[in-house]
Amino acid sequence: MPRPVIAIPADIREFDGTTWHAAQTQYINAALKAADVMAFIIPALVEGNDIDEILDRVDGVLVSGSATNVHPSLYGMEAKESDGPFDPARDATTLPLIRRALERGIPMFAICRGIQELNVALGGTLASEIQEQPGVWDHRKPTDVDRHEAYAIRQPVIIRGGSCIAQHLGLAGEIQINSLHRQAIAETAPRLQVEATAQDGTIEAVSVIDAKGFAVGVQWHPEYWAETDAPSRALFEAFGKSIREYQASKA
Repeated sequence: MPRPVIAIPADIREFDGTTWHAAQTQYINAALKAADVMAFIIPALVEGNDIDEILDRVDGVLVSGSATNVHPSLYGMEAKESDGPFDPARDATTLPLIRRALERGIPMFAICRGIQELNVALGGTLASEIQEQPGVWDHRKPTDVDRHEAYAIRQPVIIRGGSCIAQHLGLAGEIQINSLHRQAIAETAPRLQVEATAQDGTIEAVSVIDAKGFAVGVQWHPEYWAETDAPSRALFEAFGKSIREYQASKA
């Protein structure tokens, strides 16, 4: 069979006075080198994307992180300026893409903004500026270091015993990860199971309870060290395995 293909929804970015549809290199490299799949970047459009036609052409979906946040109106909250920046075209693309991919049993890996989109798409809510809540750590990305140091693996999370992530990693209990965020899941969507939490109780990973294949969201960034960090690579390898199984089932 040809190498399977995944869809990565784009972010909207403004450069040199024009609008671009963009995806970060780390996600594409992790897909190619750790999951062993090809990647198509899907344009972020408020209207015009045919979700089923997109999904007809791919074998998996990777919902990446981003510097933007899901608009609060999509989970029943009033938006404040501090909740931004926003990307309404990405919201309009990813939320229906997530729902339909799950309906069709297409494997999905949702990272950072992606886990938040997954939760919202299935009826959950988000909390903003979680570092201001009593007892919650400051999970935000450091601003006074270079990118490699900012994404360094340094935070412990607890993987729930018996969870699908524990099965993919071959272990439960504490692992070290790189989680960088100021928003997090507040109310967990009914179809999601909590897979991992930080020591302060912040939800760091979920899975879709009734999913037909791999359907996992993580708040951290396994894409950044997928070639060198064993747990990060294991998640992408499990994603790739599920994608190939889905591709074979279509054939």
